[in-house]
Amino acid sequence: MAWSCSLKSLLTVFVFTTFTVGSVGTDLVWKQKGCSSDTCSALTFSATLGDQRRFIYENKCCTTDKCNQEDITLSPPPAEANGVHCLSYYTELGMQNIPTLLSCTGNETKCGLVIGTAVGNSNLFPLVMAGMGCATESACNLTVTVFNNTNIHTFCSDEFVVSPNKPSVPDSTGSAGSMGFRPTAISTVPILITLLLLKVLF
Repeated sequence: MAWSCSLKSLLTVFVFTTFTVGSVGTDLVWKQKGCSSDTCSALTFSATLGDQRRFIYENKCCTTDKCNQEDITLSPPPAEANGVHCLSYYTELGMQNIPTLLSCTGNETKCGLVIGTAVGNSNLFPLVMAGMGCATESACNLTVTVFNNTNIHTFCSDEFVVSPNKPSVPDSTGSAGSMGFRPTAISTVPILITLLLLKVLF
C-alpha cells in the first residue's frame, strides 16, 4: 500500500529472528508505514541475545511523494567473527536460561543488555523479555516501541565484555571451547536485569 501526504513518510521494520541448529527462522516481522509530524531520524541496529535470538530494527525517512512504497530489504546476518565476546543470556516469562559466552559477528562490536516491557501495563514489573549479548554501537542506550505494545530498552557496558583481562567472568578451568561460567557469574545476571528494570520503570 502506497502512502501520499505532505508530512515526512515513515517506514519501519523490526525483525525478530530465532536461531535454530542448522537454520535461521524468522519468528515475527513488524512493519509500519505512514506519515509523521515529528522529527524523523533514520536508525538501524541489531542485537544477538542468548545465542538464540536476534533483533534487527531499521527506520527510514523520506520526503517525496509515495517514497515509502517499497519495503525495506534486510541483509542476512554476517557470519564472520569480529573478536568480541560477550556474556549472553535470554529469558521470557516462564522461560529459564543459563548465561553462555557468545562470539560476536559483523558490526555487533558492543556488549549490551536488552529489556522489553509491556506498553501501558499496570503491573509493577511488566517484563516481556530480557537478554544480554552482542549489539551494534547504534543499539546502545535506546528506547523504541515495537509491535505497538512493547518498549525495548537497551544498555551497553564494557562490564559485559569477556576477555583475557577479565578472567573472573569465564570459568578459569574451562578451555576456549567449553565456554563455561562460574556459578557467581550465572547468579548475578538476573540481579543485574532486575536492577536495570527498576531503572527503566522508576
